Amino acid sequence: MDYGAFPYEEPYARPRRRINYFAWTAAILFLSGFALAAWLGSFYIFDQPERPDSYRILQRLHKIDPPKRFELTAAPAGEFLKAKELYDRYVGMGAAELAKTDAELTRNYIRNYQQVRGLVPYVIGRYRILAARELGPDDVFTSGMVALTNAIDSGELLMEHLYPARPEVLPLMKQTLKPGLEVKLERTHDLSAVIHAQRLADGRIMITAVPLLYGSYTVTRGLGTFRLEPPLSLNLVAGWPLFKAQERDTIEKREADRRQKIAIAQGSVPIPGLSASATPPPAQNELVRVEQARPVEAPTVAPAPPTQEAGKASRSRKGAKLAKKQKLESPAPASTAAQPVVAQKSAAPTSTPFAVASAPTAAPSTPKAFASPAPTVAAAQPTPIASPTPVPVLPAQPVPAETPGGALASNAGGGSWKTFPAGKMPLGRLIGTGDLRDVVEHGLAGERVYLRGQFVVNFSDANRAVLRPRTKLTDKVLHFGGGSSTRIIVEYPSGYMPPHQGAVVSRDELRPYEITEVRKDEDGQLNVFVREIMQP
Repeated sequence: MDYGAFPYEEPYARPRRRINYFAWTAAILFLSGFALAAWLGSFYIFDQPERPDSYRILQRLHKIDPPKRFELTAAPAGEFLKAKELYDRYVGMGAAELAKTDAELTRNYIRNYQQVRGLVPYVIGRYRILAARELGPDDVFTSGMVALTNAIDSGELLMEHLYPARPEVLPLMKQTLKPGLEVKLERTHDLSAVIHAQRLADGRIMITAVPLLYGSYTVTRGLGTFRLEPPLSLNLVAGWPLFKAQERDTIEKREADRRQKIAIAQGSVPIPGLSASATPPPAQNELVRVEQARPVEAPTVAPAPPTQEAGKASRSRKGAKLAKKQKLESPAPASTAAQPVVAQKSAAPTSTPFAVASAPTAAPSTPKAFASPAPTVAAAQPTPIASPTPVPVLPAQPVPAETPGGALASNAGGGSWKTFPAGKMPLGRLIGTGDLRDVVEHGLAGERVYLRGQFVVNFSDANRAVLRPRTKLTDKVLHFGGGSSTRIIVEYPSGYMPPHQGAVVSRDELRPYEITEVRKDEDGQLNVFVREIMQP
């Protein structure tokens, strides 16, 4: 066979295959759809943590923090609403708007109020407990107790008030949270935020509130105090509300029967919607929140070194004791009228003390003093019957300044100090909020440090305000919407009016704040204590 007849022929070459364009197109479309679904799913999960499936996924990915305890001066900005105001707000919403608002309330609580739009609604007023029960694994909050209450001044609003706590305090809570007990919520002590709202079938509004301070509670006429604790996780699969419709109907029927019996016993027939008096009577027993005492360390006073004057005083004191002993050993004369005793000045160059004559039967007492001057020996008449008891004048001790200890707000407010016109304050270093970290590391170093910048008022009191640095839109985007970790606690002198909540405060080099202290908490929170030194 002649192999040279076809020089360009390759008899052993692999045959060419056709490209399946349809399969490649389907694969690319499938991967594109998968990427789009993953992108949309991430928005669905991260933007809606109030859904049970989203909350469970975020917990497994460790992308969600448990609810935290807030301080009174670091709570999220909000508005305090009474029962009537809460009812008017939610009753006018449609079904879709109310569902959206309810989801936003729960979402803000789950996110620890890091991305809040608007103001957080806080509940204030007087409420009476209809029933209370222990929380279990089938509830949203799995440990503690929940009380079903109705507003005293508005019967169209029901409230579930949560009391999350550890299991060891449940016996005391069951003894305290009894039906008929009044719960008094005030804006100066309580921060019970609304985390759920819904409209009942009969047109009433039912809300669920939880205290963000998780403080200690007690009753005005009772013993024992229980402390609340934030929950470690939530069981959103259980759903809202905590008192289901059947259980709530049973409680309200039992309450109506109880009121009917009381009315019959008193000889009056109750009319629904009409109270006996325009103002409810004062409660005989109330559930109130109490503040726990913070530990304060006693200041240590270094002992003063012994001086020459102290040695002279000690020798004079020994001489006085010896003279007094000799007088006591002499025989007592007959009882005669006591003569006046005159204190004479000692020959030693010391300060002049004073002496008080004691009665004949009074036993002389030896006073204790801190290096006091030597007491003088009183010179009596020829027939004395009473020896004077010298009372040394104790030196005035300086009052130690109160140490803040574990307290957050070391600025009490309402003090008095020198203020200056604009631009006339003493020389000092001017910094912005971005330089506060350097102050934490190196301290104030004994120099005057002033703070400038733009701030938003988060909390306002009589002589104190809590500010947050005003962040720009780019900062919010770079921080993924997280809240600022810097808090400015401003102390105002007596007679000053702090700015109202929500106001924007601008301070420049002519009107800065004076920094008194900077602290950094374990969680990274930066607390800057300043005071107002500028004249209005």
